[in-house]
Amino acid sequence: MGMGDEPSDYVTEYSAYLARFDETLGPCEFGAYAKFQGRLVKKLRYEEFETRWRDYQHALHAYAGILERGDTINDAVVKLLRERSDEFLLERPI
Repeated sequence: MGMGDEPSDYVTEYSAYLARFDETLGPCEFGAYAKFQGRLVKKLRYEEFETRWRDYQHALHAYAGILERGDTINDAVVKLLRERSDEFLLERPI
């Protein structure tokens, strides 16, 4: 497991996500949508968050490897990072 892959990390990140969501978009029900930077984002339940967070962490790791090796950046990785960053209400890394 890589950084951010431990179950306790998921709980910590999920708590931070919920706090960001409520602070940025206001309180709403799980499954409801709110607008963030021109995109509709869904308030995720923990189970949804965990899967998406894992994908996000893997994409971040892949992106770091691409940069380190000087490879051509994969559009699918960029798209996933942007979508997940918006979904988690985080600053886009690219």
